Amino acid sequence: MALRSDWSQEFCPVKRSLDVLGDPWVLLIVRDVLHGRGRFDQLRENLGISEAVLSRRLSGMIEAGLLTKVDYADGARIRQGYAATEAAADLLPILQQLSLWAEKHTELPAGGGHMGLIHEACGQETTQGEVCSACGETLVPEQMTWVKPWKDARERLQPAGTLR
Repeated sequence: MALRSDWSQEFCPVKRSLDVLGDPWVLLIVRDVLHGRGRFDQLRENLGISEAVLSRRLSGMIEAGLLTKVDYADGARIRQGYAATEAAADLLPILQQLSLWAEKHTELPAGGGHMGLIHEACGQETTQGEVCSACGETLVPEQMTWVKPWKDARERLQPAGTLR
């Protein structure tokens, strides 16, 4: 993921953010890493992305400060996976707001269902991406669970710097 040299010195913060986040794979990778899927094989399988494309995106995301490599045990072997940095965790409100926007403005596929964003600190569903609409607290990954009825799953997000 090469940054656009012609945008990196822009005064406009929207352009500068798109310089880092403009590739759709970036936000999907951050989403998965925040869900604790930071191993290469987990990311490849869940995203349906080729190894070459994933490798390039991960390298670029490390360079951009969104991810860091972390060690994990795989049996007797020590391997490296990827964990979100604070910069990636700061994307949580954007990811949640994108989810809320899609629920409001796109058609739900057959067999789907409403994805609930649960703020575990108060136990309520939020209808906002940055602060809980029920209690007003700032939303952070480690206090968020995404309820995905199409997967019959409740997935708790992970704090920055961790790999499940």
